[in-house]
Amino acid sequence: MEVENEASCSPSRASGGSREYKVVMLGAGGVGKSAMTMQFISHQFPDYHDPTIEDAYKTQVRIDNEPAYLDILDTAGQAEFTAMREQYMRGGEGFIICYSVTDRQSFQEAAKFKELIFQVRHTYEIPLVLVGNKIDLEQIRQVSTEEGLSLAREYNCAFFETSAALRFCIDDAFHGLVREIRKKESMPSLMEKKLKRKDSLWKKLKGSLKKKKENMT
Repeated sequence: MEVENEASCSPSRASGGSREYKVVMLGAGGVGKSAMTMQFISHQFPDYHDPTIEDAYKTQVRIDNEPAYLDILDTAGQAEFTAMREQYMRGGEGFIICYSVTDRQSFQEAAKFKELIFQVRHTYEIPLVLVGNKIDLEQIRQVSTEEGLSLAREYNCAFFETSAALRFCIDDAFHGLVREIRKKESMPSLMEKKLKRKDSLWKKLKGSLKKKKENMT
């Protein structure tokens, strides 16, 4: 289910000419951010993923008959302010804030992320969607749909309940974020003046993530 809203963006282009969208996955460890991302890009559910690992993914899709190149950063950890998280929030164009409907604490942490983004970007006009994952585990649900809708209204953002295990509403969540970004694309924004800086920051961030992964192997 979905609550519509408006949002903002800074446009850039992938090498093939498609519009590139810098997407950041936010949420507590273990809520299914990586599983959602893997299902979106490869239609596969991972057998295991370390919730402390951060990773990057790329995929190209068509949304509303327009090509879209998604550069997705899957973050780890809790809703706390760190130097690396500040870089994510400065470089990202849109955010998917995730929680598990089976974990109330993850919902409480999700409620903090918009303020963390505001601390970095100094504006609430940032494209984001709120996602309640793991609805296939309805029998152990701790967060109601109504609570998710209420937080989405507070955020003035789109809301989806998903199941990464069943690949339910996964595409809807990512496509919904792209649509939110597109809504503000033609609107005047100071962020557009910072496009080159944001692209440089994003590349630096991806480079740091790559080095971190290499050091772990």
